Amino acid sequence: MKQRVVLVVWFLVSIFLLHSSPAVAQSQKPAGVYRALPHQLEELVNTPAVSGYENRLADKIRATLKRLQPTTDNLGNVIVTIGSGAPHRLIVTPIDEPGFVLSEITPDGYLRVQRLPQGGLPPIFNEMYSAQPVRIETAGGKWIDGVVAGLSVHLQPGRTNPPQAADIENLYVDIGATNAAEVRKAGVDLLDPIVIHRSLMSLAQQEMAGGSIGDRFGAAALMEVLSHVDPTKLKGTLTLAFVVQQRTGARGLQRILTKTQADEMIYIGRLLPGGPIPEMETLHRAPRREPGGGVLVGVQQTDGSLTGLAAELKQLAETNKIPFASDYSANILPKSYLPMPQLPAKWAHLAIATSWTDTPAEMIDSSDLRNLTSLLDIYMEGSPTGGSVASGTRDLSGFGQHVRLPNTEILRQLVEAYGVSYHEAPVRESVARLLPPWAKPETDDAGNLILHLGTAAAGSKTPRILVVAHMDEIGFAVKSISKDGRLEVEWRGGGELSFFAGHPALVHTAKGDLDAIVELPNGWDTANFKWPTDAGAPGSTNPVRVDVGARTPEEVAKLGVNLGDTITIPKAYRPLLGTRANGRSFDDRVGDTALISAVGAFGAPLKDRDVTFVWSTGEEEGLVGAAKVAKRLADEGHVPDFVFAVDTFVSSDSPIESKRFGDAEIGKGFVIRAVDNSNIVPSALVERVIKLARANQIPIQYGVTGGGNDGSAFVRYGSVDIALGWPLRYSHSPAEVIDTRDVDSLARIISVIAKSW
Repeated sequence: MKQRVVLVVWFLVSIFLLHSSPAVAQSQKPAGVYRALPHQLEELVNTPAVSGYENRLADKIRATLKRLQPTTDNLGNVIVTIGSGAPHRLIVTPIDEPGFVLSEITPDGYLRVQRLPQGGLPPIFNEMYSAQPVRIETAGGKWIDGVVAGLSVHLQPGRTNPPQAADIENLYVDIGATNAAEVRKAGVDLLDPIVIHRSLMSLAQQEMAGGSIGDRFGAAALMEVLSHVDPTKLKGTLTLAFVVQQRTGARGLQRILTKTQADEMIYIGRLLPGGPIPEMETLHRAPRREPGGGVLVGVQQTDGSLTGLAAELKQLAETNKIPFASDYSANILPKSYLPMPQLPAKWAHLAIATSWTDTPAEMIDSSDLRNLTSLLDIYMEGSPTGGSVASGTRDLSGFGQHVRLPNTEILRQLVEAYGVSYHEAPVRESVARLLPPWAKPETDDAGNLILHLGTAAAGSKTPRILVVAHMDEIGFAVKSISKDGRLEVEWRGGGELSFFAGHPALVHTAKGDLDAIVELPNGWDTANFKWPTDAGAPGSTNPVRVDVGARTPEEVAKLGVNLGDTITIPKAYRPLLGTRANGRSFDDRVGDTALISAVGAFGAPLKDRDVTFVWSTGEEEGLVGAAKVAKRLADEGHVPDFVFAVDTFVSSDSPIESKRFGDAEIGKGFVIRAVDNSNIVPSALVERVIKLARANQIPIQYGVTGGGNDGSAFVRYGSVDIALGWPLRYSHSPAEVIDTRDVDSLARIISVIAKSW
């Protein structure tokens, strides 16, 4: 979906002169800025490593450090030993992350899971996976795309006890399989690890965000330091260990402590919540420091005092003007029924602050990571390297093709265009480019794209037919900018906040797209947290907040963000098993695709027909574009006789939905939306569409669903609304799933209707 350009530079060779006391620096060394850090961190973040399944990440670390001849023990720890003799120092960082492991395959092809670890995570951790794209790693090392089932917002009204996403009993993974045999044929089996889909985001070239970033910053810092260490210049022994299974009993750390008799140790990893510690002004029961404050040292003393190695590191930081502070952290060795190994007599826990810890939006400050790396560099008696962090750039190139494409390719291009209500221009431009050269659409003052296909003579008895699909998608719009630089936003269209808050986002500005995160509501990490029901609603005083990395309104302005700019969750078209696919905004890019495909099949304007295709705007905000087209046609005396509104049939084809209504299976054909919240199709016309489909051997379904459709805006003027759709799982979420065969059947019936209704 996007490409990042990372500047690769030659490092200056640093000479390391090791002293027995690291707290005494030979000379003042400015905190270095490390050019390769973003690349190292991105590689680490993008390589999942659920506890017990860290081997792929360990392989990458070992390959990167191959000149230092790393070894891997039978637990999976990656170990680098440099030098010999005394003193023996040990630096340890964990590399595992929380996730899930496949524990059951249901007969209908869904995956059920067990969480790793089972405890010690925020209460909403399971909910952060609901309705999100995920990846499953097979035993053969292949990654399979999937999604976690989520409740469709259109199907919940009137439901008194919907399943709770926080309950792991309701967590099902959908990889597009129709039965257990298909799952196993794809190489997916019990015990395979499952993680949320992620990528590293860069906010204002300062903050970095992404799932597992708090589990990887230590490894990134150590790999950066080791990239330019000169082993021949070291005195004594230095052991560095990238340890596994820290989340599940600190097993990797226990192994290293038992096998390595070190004089002193630095553990590098996020600060750990716990207690009991009295609340104090500078010391809290749980880590609460904001990113940007420098290097942190974890302590358990109630007065925050530093002794031993922690005090020496503080002195080293102060001498070299590296920001350094203490904060509470629980013990890095958890309680166990077996005695834990002894920590070295001198040891310290170094960290940097994280925000939104253990969520897909977890964030760190890049300056903190550089300061941590610089302190480690000096501790090892190296010379930090100067430079600047390379920032990512987004590929904003268009696609623009005038050849007939497969429906899946049309759909991919439309899905990967962004167009929140009232900002549909990128989608409109894509639709226009994907139409054949003979099609000459027009854009009206509401932004609707209108294509007249018929050449019927004036006074002709042929019926006026209008086919409409909407171009917009749900998202947010900037409502105001707060004093702390956060964007306060409101919904455009209806969505479930838990599917978006705590996740990466994109702010669409006139200057281009900016990486961001949607912040979680206050109290998100407490046991009794409840999602606010009015957050982000138009007119609400409880806005959703979005962080773009700015800390003042002036910084926001410099980034090019303005009121009214839109925000979405990043998306991509992802094939699943067989003919199924995932992609946010299938609602209504599938409808748009079906119209484009039908036009391509015509080959030329339709003779003796009066047919108009409309790609409409603002449907998610209340049929805005369609209503304006309907009024204009009525004013002109050209009310359509029949309107075929093409939109989602929100389907209950899901293990967590009630089958009471919305009962249409994906892969079984297009659907007549006979009854929805805005329209009821006359039964005689339902039968007429059924006969037409069967006569042309087009798979068809029909039923009752929720939501409204654009065609209902025409009914008041005399039109008949015959709503068509296709079955969609997990509507209005990043996990939307379709079967591409339904796209084909939808395009075919539209073509038949346009030519013969």
